[in-house]
Amino acid sequence: MSGPKKAGFGATMKAVFWSFFGVRKRKDYEHDAANLNPVHVILGGLIGVAIFIGILLFVVRMAVAK
Repeated sequence: MSGPKKAGFGATMKAVFWSFFGVRKRKDYEHDAANLNPVHVILGGLIGVAIFIGILLFVVRMAVAK
């Protein structure tokens, strides 16, 4: 017998995206905690941080450009 179906990388990225804003329903959080792959969560978090830093750098460069 197999356990609950693990979520794919896309579902993990969606959960990581919403967690950056701190907006998750308790039911969704509990579902994510049971179904997300920890390796995908770490990779998703690193990708999210890289995108966030890239956006910040872009905004700063546009603000200081003459």
